[in-house]
Amino acid sequence: MKADSPVAAPRHFLDLDAFDGAALRRIVALGAEAKRRGRALGAPLAGRALAMVFELPSTRTRLSFELAMARLGGHAVAVGAADSQLGRGESIADTARVLSRYADAIVLRAARHDTLLAMAGAAEVPVINGLTDRSHPVQLLADVMTVEEKLGPIAGRTVAWTGDGNNVAASWIHAAARFGFTLRLACPPAFAPAPALLDWARAEGAAVSLHDDPYAAVAGADCVVTDTWVSMGDAPGDRRRPLAPYRVDEALMAAAGPEALFLHCLPAHRGEEVVDSVIDGPRSAVWDQAENRLHAQAGLLLWCLDAAG
Repeated sequence: MKADSPVAAPRHFLDLDAFDGAALRRIVALGAEAKRRGRALGAPLAGRALAMVFELPSTRTRLSFELAMARLGGHAVAVGAADSQLGRGESIADTARVLSRYADAIVLRAARHDTLLAMAGAAEVPVINGLTDRSHPVQLLADVMTVEEKLGPIAGRTVAWTGDGNNVAASWIHAAARFGFTLRLACPPAFAPAPALLDWARAEGAAVSLHDDPYAAVAGADCVVTDTWVSMGDAPGDRRRPLAPYRVDEALMAAAGPEALFLHCLPAHRGEEVVDSVIDGPRSAVWDQAENRLHAQAGLLLWCLDAAG
């Protein structure tokens, strides 16, 4: 390479709203291919390394990225912020510069979205959002993949979210705009998504609506989604009382379409946001959804590292 040759910018994956629908469809398709072909895909990431930094605890994000990297022939290393110099005052930018010399890509789970942006701004390799207080885009790749496995194309479908309008709900809003489905959110007023986010969705032409009544949101829906009422970083406070009417129970699921799926990104607090008979019931796709984190993130790694062939 000539000294003056331009260096391609890293393929960061920070949020769904940064991409058009075609790019996101490509990533989901790569994940579906990785699932379909399994080990027959070979080792397209042989010799590649993934560094993962977790300011917040993780089960599915850490294990799915680590195992996806291994299946693709690469290697992953995870560190908690408390176990690194980040916990002793090293800047996120300096950490990004060092990790860029060690690894081919970085996954960051951060308490604040600004930390993710600082990491991406300084890194010379792709940075992937493994969850922030703003969004959880890698979860939505698996969620879209799961809906499409069960019901066919998500475009034109209706998804209902009930409960806390948190970071996962924000990524569902982004996804509605990019994948072309209707999203109805039922949230108590104090726990609704930010008005600016809803304004963005409408400006993008997304069919997104906000409801106080969970039955109005769920009526006839193809998919019902919820999440824990206390997200990482939230002060517990008295959240259960205002959120209790938004619990997904059999009566609420009965208001959805006859073949409606139930999704939950986990961990679930059974008896709070969802009852056992729903999460363990015949319409629950939660365990397929959890498995698809592995495959969707394999597709994402192939895309970020431009190794899809």
